[in-house]
This record gives sequence, structure tokens and C-alpha cells, in this order.
Amino acid sequence: MSVSNTVFPENPKWPEEGTSRVPFWAYTREDLYKKELDRLFYNDHWCYVGLDAEIPIAGDFKRTVIGERSVLMVREKDGSIHVVENVCAHRGMAFCRERHGNRDSLTCPYHQWNYSLSGDLQGVPFRRGVKQDGKVNGGMPADFKPSDHNLTKLKVATRGGVVFASFDHDVEPLEDFLGPVILGYFDRLFDGRKLKILGYNRQRIPGNWKLMQENIKDPYHPGLLHTWFVTFGLWRADNKSQLLMDTHHRHAAMVSTRGAAGKAADVTQVSSFKANMELNDPRFLDIVQEPWWGGPTAVMMTVFPSVIFQQQVNSVSTRHIQPDGHGAFDFVWTHFGFEDDSEEMTQRRLQQANLFGPAGFVSADDGEVIEWSQEAFETKPSHRALVELGGREVGDTDHMVTETLIRGMYEYWRKVMEAT
Repeated sequence: MSVSNTVFPENPKWPEEGTSRVPFWAYTREDLYKKELDRLFYNDHWCYVGLDAEIPIAGDFKRTVIGERSVLMVREKDGSIHVVENVCAHRGMAFCRERHGNRDSLTCPYHQWNYSLSGDLQGVPFRRGVKQDGKVNGGMPADFKPSDHNLTKLKVATRGGVVFASFDHDVEPLEDFLGPVILGYFDRLFDGRKLKILGYNRQRIPGNWKLMQENIKDPYHPGLLHTWFVTFGLWRADNKSQLLMDTHHRHAAMVSTRGAAGKAADVTQVSSFKANMELNDPRFLDIVQEPWWGGPTAVMMTVFPSVIFQQQVNSVSTRHIQPDGHGAFDFVWTHFGFEDDSEEMTQRRLQQANLFGPAGFVSADDGEVIEWSQEAFETKPSHRALVELGGREVGDTDHMVTETLIRGMYEYWRKVMEAT
């Protein structure tokens, strides 16, 4: 058998320069996935952990993950926000099991080691031993210092009500990490108004975590795969649009302005267009222009590696990518609004949120195609995906008929992952 024809290569290399052809093994190798965790989630990068509105009062916490490592986002008594790893410094237990709650302090149930809300060790049972029959038995060594055994504390950055954290305390400032282009669209959405949590969706998708980053960097599929988008004109290839990246090509913004044409003849030949589809409840398309939009009706921001910030007309949400092995990830949606929203606007945001999430009119399609892609990747990792719509180069565009954002992401991925 020719080695060049093997389906399961032992030490595969990216076959050529450029990123217009992505090898299937990039989605299937567990050793590569561990390297991704180390280089993309645990070092040199900021990762999303939540919104400060999720922990509004002192003692509130939220349990989440960065990569596969469990962390707690906690509101201290002075109002500051801390992020600590959910691993007891004693015997390593993941001590917090609730997803949300309120505590005066953090206690591991195994041996009752107690920590402040900021992660400082402040209580060790029997630290000085136990008196019995006139003598002291046990206890920690005389040189035991609680300050040497705090919880692992992460570096934290907040902006506009969004909380990021990093295990790497030497990571660049958040604003530099995002870059001026993406930061501008970030500040458009998170403009200083207080946020209001509307609800959550959570789903397990049996696919590689990068496929969701790709999906939201891919303007090719929405007007083809998603019947809802193409039929009701929310996202179409002929919409006025821009595709923008940071200088490293890791983050991106897909910016689209819904046209006034509705069910245009230009898209009736697309199989997902359903001319006879009508809404039983017209409130799903009860779209009201908001002043902060500044024109675009949809902006999808991908901040590599961990989060998507979505504005699709009046629905706004974060989508947190939580990898679990090379072939699965949890996808957590946080739907929000703003404290100064009217009740009518809140109901409108909730109504339009039905487009998204695990059973959303749109997003259910994405989960399925990611699963089916992963199934194929596993059967022939020696093959490759073609990412050549719009050419093979990487750059910003003023149209959506391109896969340039995916090529850009893998340009960055290769730079980081292939570095010695």
C-alpha cells in the first residue's frame, strides 16, 4: 500500500502553503486538540467567562469553563469581579457543583478548606492539630503558609459589562487583543448601558470546537442552508455587507444590513427558499430599528477562541464555546437586553431569540451540519476541506460571497500551532 494513500496518517503535516484547504485531521487528532488547549485557551489569549449582570450582588458566582478547566466568576464584597479555578488547593477537588449561586466564602466539601471570594485560603481545619490527653496530635507543618495555597487566580478584564479572563498573567491588554476594528464593533454592542439577563440555552454539539468558529465566520451558508434567513430576507448574499478582521486574522466581524426587497427574485432559485412559507405569529419579524445600530441590522463577532457576540436585528446574545475533547463542545447562549429597554422591547428580544439556540428556527441547522461534518472527518482524516470561495487569499471584503474569514482564522491557527 502506498503511504500517500493511507487514510489514517501517523504524523501528518499541513500539505501546502496557505489555508484554502484544511486537512480533516485538524478536527480529529486528540494530541493536536490538547496542544490547542495549551496554546489557544490557557496561554496568550483572553477567554470569555460571562457578563457582569450574571453576578449583580456581592457573593454571587457563576461556574463556567475556559477550555476544559472549570472556573468561577465571583463578585467580591467590594463589588470587584474575580475569576478563580474551581480546583481546591488541597487535594484537587472541583469543589463547586452549582452553575450559579451566592456564598459568603468558598468551601471545599471534601476537607472543608475555606477560601475568600477572591480565592485566598483563610481556613484549614485542624491546621494546628488536635489536643488529646495533654498533647497535640497532627496539624500542618510549622512552616505551612496559607498564602502559598490559594486557589489559582486568573487575570481579569472587564469592558462594557463583559468579563474576560486568562490563566496567562502576561497576556496583552484586552483592547490590544481585540484590536481597533473588532473593538469598535464590540463597543457598539456593549456601549456602557447596564445589561439585563433574559435567559440561557445550552446544547452539546458532537463536533470539533473550531467548526463553530468557522460557522460564524462563514457568510456563504446562511442564505443557502437557513430557510428562515433566505425566505424572510434577514441574511442574504445580496445584502449590503462587510467582512472585517483584526490584524492577526483571528477575530472577525460579519456586518450585514437587511435589504428592503423582502422575498426577492434573486434568491427564488435557492432550494431553501420557500415561497409559500408564512408566519403564524408575525411578532417574529416585528423588527424595530434601534439608534445604537448605526445602520447594520446584523453584526456577528467571533472573538477567537472562545466566544461569539451576536446582534441579529433586535436579538442580542453571547455564545460561549466550551470544548470537551476533539469531537464535542458545549455551546452556551446567554440572551440579554438592556436595563433601559421598554417592556415591549424586552418581549421583542425574547420573541426573536426563538431564531437561535438548540431548537432555534435558524441555529438548529448549524448544529446538525457540524455533527455530520465531524462524522465524515473521523472516517477519512487524510482528506481535506475546500475553503476557496472568493479566492485563496486573506483580506477584508465588502461582500459575503467569500470564505476569507475562515482562511484568515487558519492562517493564525497555523502560526500559533506550528511554532516551535
